[in-house]
Amino acid sequence: MNPHWPSTNHRHRISRRCLLPTAVGAYGLSLASILQQQKIAASTNPTAAGHRRCILIYCWGGMSHFESWDPKPEAPSDIRGEFSPISTATPGIQISEHMPLLARQTEKLAIIRSICHDDSAHGRGMYWNLTGHKPPRAGNIPPMQNDWPSFVSVVSKLRNAPAGVPGAVRLPYPMVDNGTLQAGEYGGWLGAKYDPIVIRTPKGEPFGGVSRSLGSQVLKLNEVDPLRFSARRELLGSLDDSISKATDFGNFEHFREMASGMLLGSAVKNAYELELEPVEIRESYGDHIGGQSMLLARRLTEAGVPIVQVCCAAGDLNGGSGDMWDTHGDNFNRLRKNLLPVFDQGLSALLADLDQRGTLDDTLVVVLTDFGRTPKINGSAGRDHYPSAYSVALAGGGIRGGQVYGSSDARGAFPQTKKCGPADVHATIFTALGIAPGATIRDQLGRPFPVSDGKPLPLT
Repeated sequence: MNPHWPSTNHRHRISRRCLLPTAVGAYGLSLASILQQQKIAASTNPTAAGHRRCILIYCWGGMSHFESWDPKPEAPSDIRGEFSPISTATPGIQISEHMPLLARQTEKLAIIRSICHDDSAHGRGMYWNLTGHKPPRAGNIPPMQNDWPSFVSVVSKLRNAPAGVPGAVRLPYPMVDNGTLQAGEYGGWLGAKYDPIVIRTPKGEPFGGVSRSLGSQVLKLNEVDPLRFSARRELLGSLDDSISKATDFGNFEHFREMASGMLLGSAVKNAYELELEPVEIRESYGDHIGGQSMLLARRLTEAGVPIVQVCCAAGDLNGGSGDMWDTHGDNFNRLRKNLLPVFDQGLSALLADLDQRGTLDDTLVVVLTDFGRTPKINGSAGRDHYPSAYSVALAGGGIRGGQVYGSSDARGAFPQTKKCGPADVHATIFTALGIAPGATIRDQLGRPFPVSDGKPLPLT
């Protein structure tokens, strides 16, 4: 299997966004010895919710619920499609036949089949799912400073990372729709300081399609010379103090200091250099950038990053072609050949890996997407955008696995039981992470807002 997702052949300047894993080596400890101690501690002292980390797997483009989490085998053929459901490790739960590895992991998963919102545009659907709020404007929505921050940014605001470690990381690039960056995955009115840093995953076959950064600061850690960076840092430090009066200097200084610690500290190699993982672990995630990004996300959270977001799709939706979930045409071939194998292998390996390491209860894994796909198969053997019913999933982090929350109707068209929305999923996420949904954050004018307007779902 060798699926293709976006090209990574662009060259970028040294980013003001970067990462520093925890100070492995600062006290003479190896990564293996630290992880062994973590596993022993986890077995005797379960991590309090307030210390849990989070890995978000985002399926950019709108994952079809019919062909993944919510098959409809009894529906007419023009609704049920070409795939069959398969039984899972949990009696009574069936999922797509093209997720056989995840079928063995359902005892770890809580599948939500009754989520919905009201916007069928990709960027605005992503805004709904990452901020928990209705999109603030019509049309295409590039990022603006008055946008609601993503929940990834909110977690980074409320969770203290070790010195020099970013509060949030995105892998392996930003989400783009036809050449435009999209609002929803940024710090918004919290400020650029809380934009999740973008880091390019170093290993794995790239996704097919287009990967555009459009000026986003994307850091390739294996292409930066630490000695050269150190010299540039000293030069910058010698500049006149008047630079500090620049409007954005505070944010620049914040990211520059993290870059310094990351590039000049030995801990970086332990998190970013995936070849330090045992070969069997690396191979279990798959030789593609989707699975390797999930492996890197696990390593980064172990290194102290509170939350890591993985875009498990091509970076640019590119008019619906390429390896992303916008399957207007050739839905079934694209899913069975490229999309579902990458997703199934990477996510199932992540869940099994966390479980084996004894850190699954300490790590909340969240799977989100823009929306679902239409019940009716179109004339191009595809499904179109559909926000009125779709599915997401959670695992680890105190979530009780082996359950399905809510249901869609017989056609997969609308929630039938336990209707919920993105805000409720956010409230559930924050609760699992030990953050009260009513906890307040303040914008740059000091105005207070609750982190979520939703109600936690009873999944623990």
